[in-house]
Parts: sequence; C-alpha cells; structure tokens
Amino acid sequence: MLTSELIKKIRRIEIRTRRLVNSSFAGEYHAVFKGRGMEFDEVRPYQSGDEVRTIDWNVTARTGNLFVKRYIEERELTVMLLVDASASGQFGTTNRFKREIAAELAAVLAFSAITNNDKVGLLIFTDQIELFIAPRKGRRHVLRLIRDLLAFEPTGRKTNLKLGLEMLNHMLKRRSIIFFVSDFLSPPNSCSRTLQVSNRRHDVIALTVSDPREQEWPNVGLVALEDAETGQVQWVDTASRRWRQEFAERVTELNLARQRVFRKAKVDQIDISTDSDYVVPLTNFFEQRARRLRR
Repeated sequence: MLTSELIKKIRRIEIRTRRLVNSSFAGEYHAVFKGRGMEFDEVRPYQSGDEVRTIDWNVTARTGNLFVKRYIEERELTVMLLVDASASGQFGTTNRFKREIAAELAAVLAFSAITNNDKVGLLIFTDQIELFIAPRKGRRHVLRLIRDLLAFEPTGRKTNLKLGLEMLNHMLKRRSIIFFVSDFLSPPNSCSRTLQVSNRRHDVIALTVSDPREQEWPNVGLVALEDAETGQVQWVDTASRRWRQEFAERVTELNLARQRVFRKAKVDQIDISTDSDYVVPLTNFFEQRARRLRR
C-alpha cells in the first residue's frame, strides 16, 4: 500500500538521485557501459584493410570469395538490479538501515540507465526468489522499482547468494549489466562458481553494503546480539579485549574471502557504508573503470 510517508520517501529519493545522475553519473555511466556490445548485422565482400578475424569462413567457403562479418554497435543495454532483501539488511547503527541505502543505490543506477535510454529491471531475493520485474524504460517504471525496493516485505529471512544469479543466467538471453547489491555476509564461496559463470555471460558489478558495527565493536559492556536471519540471541561482553580481537579477525577473514571470490570471478566491487555518502565510491568506480577501458 502506498502510504503518504512512503510517497514522500519515494519523492525524496527521486529528487536526490535524479540530481546526482544529472550532475555526476550520467556521463560516467555512458563512458563505461554504452556501446560496448556489438550485434551482427550482415556479411559483405572483403576489402583491403579488413581484419582477418572478421572473415566469415562459412560464407567464404560456399561462395569461393572472401566475405567479412559486419557488426553494429548496440545502443540499448539491459541493466538488472539484483538486490538481497534478507533480514540482515534491516540493520543500521548510523543514519539509515542497509536496506534503505540499497534502495537509494538502486535508484541512482536505475535513473542512470533510463537517462541513457537503457532498460532496467529488478530481481529481489532472499533464500528464495521474492520479486521479479522485467526490464523496461521510463520514469514511471523506475519509480515502481523504487517503491517495491522500499515497501516490499519478503517472505524469506535468510540468504542464498547464488539463487538470483542462477535465475538471471537462465532468463537473460543477451549480455546485460548486473548490479549485485548485498551485504555479502554469507560465506562468499557459496556463490563463487555461479558468479564466475554470470560474469562470463554478463557484466556483474558487486555493491557491498555494510555498517560500521559489522566491522568493529567498541567497548560498550554486556550486550545482546541477535542474528536477524535466524533469530538466535547471544550475549557478549564487548569489554573483553579478547572477544573484540576475535571479532575483528573473523571480519578480516570474511572480507579477504569475499575479495578472493570477486577477484577470481573478475567482478568489480564497490564498498558502501551506512555512515558515509555513497557518491564518492560510486564516482571513483565509474572513473577507474573508464580509465581501465581506455587502456
């Protein structure tokens, strides 16, 4: 249901994200993603200077004359927002929950896509597929995506990272851009193989949304910590230096394992935190990737 509060929140996100897209991201997005795909158009007779690798050997064999394949640049891309809606997203110790940051990130990327006349779709998952919205163009479509990201109440609470990737691998027939938004707190190896397959077929970019308390705990005495996905409660003494050290070691191990998985799959990663503005890491990502593509 569209409550007045939800409508105001959607409107605030639209105003903020459209301003960011118009002032910062539209050009970078275009430089990084537009025109990267090539679609077969026709064959034509070989001309001096044509690259040997473009020769169509089947047609050449049938006709006895050299023919080359001609390609045209694809001007329309498909962008898929793959968003983890598991219960761990309902956590935040600063200004906003991780889920709210994820929704705003998705809005920025969606508006960037339609500004460049691309189609954008959405797949929300937990430990099951929760919602799929087919890629389309237009402002009304993007506003619907934002509404669903903010208001949708998933059935599942746990996480299956490879589930959404597997569905997109099955459904997307053409190469697409997949923005994979999650806190990636599940064991990274659980989706390693699927991520490699997905990034060979498509262009996958991982956006890791975290909160400072997931990285480091201060000394605040005895506290009860609840696992959002299982409901299990555990009392811990944060005054214990040993506990804080063990926590830090587990976090470091998880972060390193995640980086290894992304590196092996050749997936770019953007780190986003609830206590800082996402504009800087997004801008840095676009600029670094654009420089890499120019080499």
